[in-house]
Amino acid sequence: MDDPVRSDAAALPVGVPTEIRGARAVVEETLLLSQRARFAEPALVNGTVGVVVAPYGRLLLVLVLTIEKGRIAEYEVIADPARLHHLDLAALG
Repeated sequence: MDDPVRSDAAALPVGVPTEIRGARAVVEETLLLSQRARFAEPALVNGTVGVVVAPYGRLLLVLVLTIEKGRIAEYEVIADPARLHHLDLAALG
């Protein structure tokens, strides 16, 4: 994955960069956030495929995916409450 992965600062521990590049960096960030994975559900985010993380029904963050050639080419993690409020979300489950 050469395209950047962007995350709202609200989704990350203090000091972790909000934009990363490269497969290794993406894996490391994914592992950092993996404890939230059990709450992840597929969803439509503004009409496109994404992931919603809502532990115990409380929206925590959303992943907006960019799919190219059947693979995730890029994603953005949205956790800022003001940005979350403006998303059009629909469950896919």
